[in-house]
Amino acid sequence: MEIRNKATRIRLFDLSSPQMRAFHMSWFAFFLCFFAWFGIAPLMKVIREEMALTKDQIGWCIIGSVSITVIARLFIGWLCDRIGPRLAYTGMLLIGSIPVMGIAFAQSFETFLLFRVAIGIIGASFVITQYHTSIMFAPNCVGTANATTAGWGNLGGGVTQMIMPLVFALFIGLLGFSDAAGWRASMVVAGAMCALTGVAYYFLTQDAPDGNFADLRERGAMPSKQQVNGSFLAACRDPRVWSLFVIYGACFGIELTINNVAALYFLDYFTYFKAMDPVQAVSTAGLIAGLFGLMNIFARTLGGVFGDRFGEKWGLKGRVRWLFVVLFCEGLALMAFSQMSVLALAIPTLITFSLFTQMSEGATFSVVPFINRKALGSVAGIVGAGGNAGAVAAGFLFKTSAITWPTALFLLGAIVTAVSFLAFTVRFSGEAEVDARSATEEAISRRHELAGAAV
Repeated sequence: MEIRNKATRIRLFDLSSPQMRAFHMSWFAFFLCFFAWFGIAPLMKVIREEMALTKDQIGWCIIGSVSITVIARLFIGWLCDRIGPRLAYTGMLLIGSIPVMGIAFAQSFETFLLFRVAIGIIGASFVITQYHTSIMFAPNCVGTANATTAGWGNLGGGVTQMIMPLVFALFIGLLGFSDAAGWRASMVVAGAMCALTGVAYYFLTQDAPDGNFADLRERGAMPSKQQVNGSFLAACRDPRVWSLFVIYGACFGIELTINNVAALYFLDYFTYFKAMDPVQAVSTAGLIAGLFGLMNIFARTLGGVFGDRFGEKWGLKGRVRWLFVVLFCEGLALMAFSQMSVLALAIPTLITFSLFTQMSEGATFSVVPFINRKALGSVAGIVGAGGNAGAVAAGFLFKTSAITWPTALFLLGAIVTAVSFLAFTVRFSGEAEVDARSATEEAISRRHELAGAAV
């Protein structure tokens, strides 16, 4: 689909243009979804003791939290092509807030797992975020826009590690709640915030620079809903899409896994926490685990920025080469982190590993918009689902009693290093290279003209 009047630069303090409203609302909505999605993770020590969960059951919770998102992401990409990102985001936030609040009523492992699985619906928010910015920003800056909105959204995974234990402590210390009531009340707050954001998204955004999809279709400015139906099959037939599916599983899938296990990993494998008061230990481990997610403030953006720069200099193959480099380094860094047993060494290694993980994610989605413009939603949905499929696969390593969690992390690092070479299977035709370079040069030229007119 051809969308006109895309923004050629990112103006962070511009809240009047539809492009920048979509930019800010999409990252904020994704941030809250991520916050609610993994809000339960830093409280698992308390929940484990209340419900007497075994290692196997915790493993199923890790797998369950990301499993349904695979299906949700595949569906939501196709839905975006049909109804537009505005309605898709609004509906998903309102529906997804129900299980986030509903988990407060879980009284057994079975009901807890059921709600944990259902919460994963909101993980599909990533696809809508990437879709919305991809149709709002021109080729010269789309990688940066995609990476920044996704990165700032992923930041919710780090912030929730820090904030949810504090919210939990607030309910217990100041309001006198029991441990069981405290974690439940914390999740109700997270769910209510998602619902309110869904309402705001409906009123504050539009689908494309020139209007909503329904209006554009009435004017004949974009394909009908019926024409969209074949886009998913077209995306499925492209082997490059499946290479990126696996690649994204090796970066975003790893991030999801770390978000789920980091707090418990530090509590169980580092003696530093053993002598602490339980509430203090949970809060401190959450703060340290949150450092992994906090790198999203800039790390994923860097992946997109360098993807755009490599694209300007070396074309689409430059974007792919950059993707290989950062993914390869991610695998090495994860293997190094898995061998750390001293907290003072583990923290900087975790940060380095996080840097490469999130740059890999940004680099991946600096390539995605150029795979198939007519099936953008479907491509984004399939690749995005790969992240969750990777997390599901990784989750099985953490539920088995045959290996320890450090060993599981080392194996994941080795797998990521091997997967990085798949980047070289993502190739583009000479015609695609010419089209992409032409579109990039046109966008840069238009940006200079607008800058000159402003002066």
